[in-house]
Amino acid sequence: MRRQQREAGLTPPAASSPSNSKAHFQSTAEESAARTEAVSGLIVIMRQMLPILLGRLGKIPDPRNPKKLKHQLTVLMIYGILVFVFQYGSRRAANGEITRPMFEHNLRVLFPQLKSLPHSDTLFRLLCRIDVGAIEQAHIALVNQLIRNKKFTRYLINNCYPIGIDGTQKIAFSTLWDEHLLQRRTGPKVDPDSDEEQRYQYYVYVLEASLCFRNGMVIPLMSEFLEYEEGAGEQRKQDCETKAFHRLAERIKKAFPRLPIMLLLDGLYPKGPIMARCRSYRWDFMIVLKDGSLSSVWEEYHSLLHEQEANRRQQSWGERRQLFQWVNAIRYEYGPNAKKSIDIHVVVCRESWEALDPNTLAIVTKESKHAWISSRPLSRLNVHTRCNLGARYRWGIEGAFLVEKHQGYAYEHAFAKQWNAMKGYHYLMRLAHLLNTLARFSKELAGLFATLGVQAAIDFIRNTLTGPWLDAQQMEQRLSRPFRLRLL
Repeated sequence: MRRQQREAGLTPPAASSPSNSKAHFQSTAEESAARTEAVSGLIVIMRQMLPILLGRLGKIPDPRNPKKLKHQLTVLMIYGILVFVFQYGSRRAANGEITRPMFEHNLRVLFPQLKSLPHSDTLFRLLCRIDVGAIEQAHIALVNQLIRNKKFTRYLINNCYPIGIDGTQKIAFSTLWDEHLLQRRTGPKVDPDSDEEQRYQYYVYVLEASLCFRNGMVIPLMSEFLEYEEGAGEQRKQDCETKAFHRLAERIKKAFPRLPIMLLLDGLYPKGPIMARCRSYRWDFMIVLKDGSLSSVWEEYHSLLHEQEANRRQQSWGERRQLFQWVNAIRYEYGPNAKKSIDIHVVVCRESWEALDPNTLAIVTKESKHAWISSRPLSRLNVHTRCNLGARYRWGIEGAFLVEKHQGYAYEHAFAKQWNAMKGYHYLMRLAHLLNTLARFSKELAGLFATLGVQAAIDFIRNTLTGPWLDAQQMEQRLSRPFRLRLL
């Protein structure tokens, strides 16, 4: 992913791996002060966000017997968020670590609501029974509040909030443990006359939406699960990413009805109905256009390009030499008998740069080509912003997948082989990722994350809570100070 980002001309975010340098601390007092600052920096952000979250989560109907409750629903939700904030890869790991006496003591100091910590199975049983969609609604409410507080205004593209949408496989199994799982054939096709059974793989696929800002900050937003539904015939039962997009788009519009949005989409999405839906919602968009897609659009582009020679811009962007060429107002016809149409705008960027050949150690010139469909007409004034600062940063959502899968969030771990609970853990994971992202890009903790790396910084905070580093009175003083979240 980092190589791909560099080849695209983008600056990769801070490494998640730990630094190879020696410890920066010269004494235990210095280390203690650094650990106190790190913990207080994360916790003060979480404390500021919790009232919004708990206000929503506290309204979830609790199906448990109130006479037998040991832990309130909100306490279980906090526990679930902390499991992923501190990046425990399984229920078993969380159960063994968070409930250690020193860790539990420190958590009660930081979160007075946690009078005692539950067993991880208690959270699992709750997630099996509640409306887990309410967890995502609390997540959305938090993002809405951050938007209302203008936390992201400096990162807008043409005054729009850039939202990347992309799908990814979450987990795959050889057994069908829930009817909602998608399925696909594996291995060679079986002879219908033989007694051998066709082998299937069962899997979970999720369409994710995230705010993808040009500083590398990716804010998880919504998840849309693809599900195997009952219907007439196997093909009609199997869900697909395009159908899921329309469901997700409808939910985004409902959650953010007046928000100016620019969708950043990959080469799967240059389709008439998808672009028409964006137009009906008054959404801006930048969609990757592959060489083999929309042949009629490419023909029109090449035929009109020589007539619009003024539609070009040459520039240097970092170490890259770029040539943008575009054609506006291309009529794209689609649907049965091509009865529907939409006007779109196509831009192609050709660029070159010098790089070191790893085999010969010689300096060679590399070239690449990128093409996008734009919902707005292109000009010399906006082409750089829309392409370089907007469309290219669609990689952010793919980078977030890698982070969630391989850098601490256990995206590909089910946490529960029960459909409702599995989704609940997923929503808690995405919410925790949001909180850690705010911490990473906050002015209070950006230096720590840049110095140590993302995972190592979280390890540093988590390990601090396992030892006697924190003074309760000192922490309370630090946490009682007025705080305002400031993002880089």
